[in-house]
Amino acid sequence: MGDVVNLNSFRKRRDRQQADRTAAENRVRFGRTGAEKAAIRREGERDKKDLEGKRLNDDSTTT
Repeated sequence: MGDVVNLNSFRKRRDRQQADRTAAENRVRFGRTGAEKAAIRREGERDKKDLEGKRLNDDSTTT
């Protein structure tokens, strides 16, 4: 006779394995490395600082 298998645990294990495979594929397809994230953050900060440096002061409000 065959072994008794709990179908609920079998389905859960199968679903978890499928979710792990999907997650791995998504990490490869959509993921960014830490270095890429840091470079984008630095670029944004540099642009913000550059734009702030070009701001004109409005002296008429201190009359």
